[in-house]
Amino acid sequence: MGWASSSSRDVSSGDVVVLLHGLGRTSLSLLVPNFLLRRAGYAPVGIHYPSRSGSLEELAGHVREHLPARGEGDVHFLTHSMGGLVARALLREERPDNLGRVVMLAPPNQGSQLAGRLQDLGLFRSVMGPAAQQLGGGPEGIAELLGPVDFDLGVITGDRPRANPLARLIRGPSDGKVAVDEARVEGMSDFLVVHRGHTFIMNDPEVIRQAAQFFATGSFKH
Repeated sequence: MGWASSSSRDVSSGDVVVLLHGLGRTSLSLLVPNFLLRRAGYAPVGIHYPSRSGSLEELAGHVREHLPARGEGDVHFLTHSMGGLVARALLREERPDNLGRVVMLAPPNQGSQLAGRLQDLGLFRSVMGPAAQQLGGGPEGIAELLGPVDFDLGVITGDRPRANPLARLIRGPSDGKVAVDEARVEGMSDFLVVHRGHTFIMNDPEVIRQAAQFFATGSFKH
């Protein structure tokens, strides 16, 4: 369908937030943001996609088939980890007329050092699937595949690796799985670093409050 960005950015009770989980998760991993966003007046819709069963492009196609029907309000996106890349692949090809804003939590927007170090292991390839292979860089990596963003995007990432032993494989500050610099992407509108780890960043009420702030205003409260 011929989708184009909407010029309307006012928050209303009709605004939907599409929730996209990360690699190896399900929509159940986003129950906390679902609850908090509903309390904030949004209509959250969790979409499960088979994250280990296809490429980013194929996963984006799955999500496209399950997007909510157009309503009166805008359609925002809140994503966790690789869900942000699925959203980028989706919005690169087509987007809702009433697209609002996008907030990505801990996205490996520049690929992942950790995935790059693990992708040659047979177990990693067989367990994590084709999309995980695209995180490691190279000619079919994220930078070449998705390019810069051209929609209103806010990125929140963490700098607390906690007790993750794999964090030692990552250069620079990280949340234990994604380096802070790997979360950045050309074209984003705002960027926020919080003292949280990767796995449960989406369950932090302050992080979700910042996401709602971005949906409403186009910027975080720094």
